[in-house]
Amino acid sequence: MKEKIKEIIGKMTLEEKAGMCSGQDTWRLKSVDRLGIPTVMVADGPHGLRKQEAKGDNLGIYDSIKAVCFPAGCAVAASFDKELLEFMGGLLGEECRAEGVSVLLGPAINIKRSPLCGRNFEYLSEDPLLAGILAAAYVKGVQKHEVGTSPKHYAANNQEHRRMTSSSEMNERTLREIYLTAFETVVKESKPWTVMSSYNKINGEYVGESYRLLTDILRNEWGFDGFVVSDWGAVDLRVQALKAGLDLEMPYSDGSGDRDLIEAVKNGKLDEAVLDKAVERILNIIFRYADARGKDAEFDCEKHHGYAAHIAKKCAVLLKNENLLPLSRKSKVAYIGPYAQKPRFQGGGSSHINAHKVVGAYEAASNTPAYAQGFAADGKPLSEEEIKLAVETAKNADVAVIFAGLPDSYETEGYDRSHMRLPDSQNELIAKIAEVQPNTAVVLHLGSPVEMPWIDKVAAVLNMYLGGEGCGEAADALIYGDANPSGRLPETFPLRLEDTPCYLDFPGDEKVYYSEGTHVGYRYYDAKNMEVLFPFGHGLSYTDFEYSDLEFSADKISDGEKITVSVQVKNTGNFEGEETVQIYTDSAQNKYRRLAGFKKQNIKPGETKTFEIELDMRAFEEFDERLSDWFCEKDVYTVYAAHSSRDIRLEKQIKINTTKTFNLNVNRNTTLGQLLDHPATKEATSALLAKMGAAVSKGEEVSEEVRQMLRGMALSLPLRSLPSLGFASREQIDGLTAQMKALEEKFMQKENK
Repeated sequence: MKEKIKEIIGKMTLEEKAGMCSGQDTWRLKSVDRLGIPTVMVADGPHGLRKQEAKGDNLGIYDSIKAVCFPAGCAVAASFDKELLEFMGGLLGEECRAEGVSVLLGPAINIKRSPLCGRNFEYLSEDPLLAGILAAAYVKGVQKHEVGTSPKHYAANNQEHRRMTSSSEMNERTLREIYLTAFETVVKESKPWTVMSSYNKINGEYVGESYRLLTDILRNEWGFDGFVVSDWGAVDLRVQALKAGLDLEMPYSDGSGDRDLIEAVKNGKLDEAVLDKAVERILNIIFRYADARGKDAEFDCEKHHGYAAHIAKKCAVLLKNENLLPLSRKSKVAYIGPYAQKPRFQGGGSSHINAHKVVGAYEAASNTPAYAQGFAADGKPLSEEEIKLAVETAKNADVAVIFAGLPDSYETEGYDRSHMRLPDSQNELIAKIAEVQPNTAVVLHLGSPVEMPWIDKVAAVLNMYLGGEGCGEAADALIYGDANPSGRLPETFPLRLEDTPCYLDFPGDEKVYYSEGTHVGYRYYDAKNMEVLFPFGHGLSYTDFEYSDLEFSADKISDGEKITVSVQVKNTGNFEGEETVQIYTDSAQNKYRRLAGFKKQNIKPGETKTFEIELDMRAFEEFDERLSDWFCEKDVYTVYAAHSSRDIRLEKQIKINTTKTFNLNVNRNTTLGQLLDHPATKEATSALLAKMGAAVSKGEEVSEEVRQMLRGMALSLPLRSLPSLGFASREQIDGLTAQMKALEEKFMQKENK
């Protein structure tokens, strides 16, 4: 195929080559009939197929074909189940094949920096490892059907406000550890056919014009071999973008981008070989899809609807339960709230699916609960009589189940939320019902965290997130115990908006300062030991699990090696259920633990299962700007087996054996602490500190407190300061600096052999 494509490119005119690098319309790529290049179609995802036959748009304004709406990203991330994500991806790949779609534009894996981002419902997590592993599984599932994916939006697109022109300002460590890691994981593990670049700038440079991001990192470092497509309407300078590595401009831009490329080649400002390479990458994908004609398929909407409901059951998170759930179908139950009949099951914007059918919990219930509306779906208040009726209906039942959530207008592409509250009408109704009905459960339909001023007054809270078109059937099964909740929060629910790490910097404007650095989500709350409403990884079950026997396959790990962490988990309750074991490791540079791996398994009552989770060196490394590489600073780390970031069940230490080190570039301003930390100069610096200590104490015994104080002061001293403190002459310092520099150079030469 490679030779065939090169032959085709050799026969193309300059105008045809430039034309291949932009869309024919909103969703189609151009064809060249005389050379046998077909038109192919792309379509929005990620949790359903938004294929538009007639009028096309990228904002979800016009209708698309009827399709199955699966749970949104916020929900499927809560499954903590990569097998489930691969299964769902496979269903979507099958639907794309049946509908003639070559690339499904997803998954959306931007980090949930703030709960207010308007598109958080579509994104997976505040944690890059969780987002990356789940996205990689999704991509594998879709691409099994020879249909491409387009992980988006690469990168640091974490707000909707001014998303097309703002600049995300951050240091290299923050960019690498938090905002690029999920993309790195999916590229390396699943080889997506395409990657979509984001609208925004990073540190003043548009991502779509960044050679470093699109070529140096994405292609050369990570090995991406597909084509890069722009977000719709994201291209500013077309020639510069192509040179950087942005191959396909979408959608059609009235031909201006094509004309810019043609003119640049003609006047020598663009090497035609660069254009040829972009065309080659695009044609590789077009023919890969077109040549897999045996993969064409049909899909059964009803069957896939059933799968959507099944997936939604696995994603729901039981946040609180004071022995209320599951309910008996024989109980007198009242359903309150319009979402019981017409659930909010997806967000708005480019991912909005024209759902095949939607089933609410009230329709799914076989026990015919009493019903009252209580509040309007759009958040507006009802009359006093209608509110009173809802309260009375709840009071006269054995149990009240309030179906609450964020209205459609609160969460959508294009703008961010201004607060973290449910509509006042909902909060007030929940409080009123809880006063008269102690057996009150709240079922939430939302795409991001909310404050819960009534949390201490209700007995149970079940978070369905945005569970897709089958969320009503899933809620029914979970409420009555036909299924056991097993979801875990992929994001922290803070007590209030003011507690969030980027509160002072979100949303930002022309420049968005990521002042919190790597302290995103649970990393921040844990580092500050701050109380939260519900922690990352939290989720209850109708049964209980007991952890034991945390073991490693080896007592140390070296560069290039992996170890297997194993934990025994016993179901000590009476319900069959799924448990997710989460593995965390220390951060050497910060006071937090970070997720390093996870695994989910079903366990029957009384049964014990072994959970095995593989870790490599990246589980312990952090990005070191001195090295421009991943690096471990400590030689001993703690590994934690946990039920959530705040529920640590077991811990054990492991030794790290790494040969990586960094070049200090020793000079007169290098501190003694820096010299002590470096293996090349550690021994000589220890001897120097001992001499300094002896000089200060003058042979007399000093207390431990004084010793620690002196050591702390000494470690921050630069070499140039030693003469002023009487520890060396200026000439001696020049000699000491040269000695330390020689030790470093000798060490680095040895390491580089």
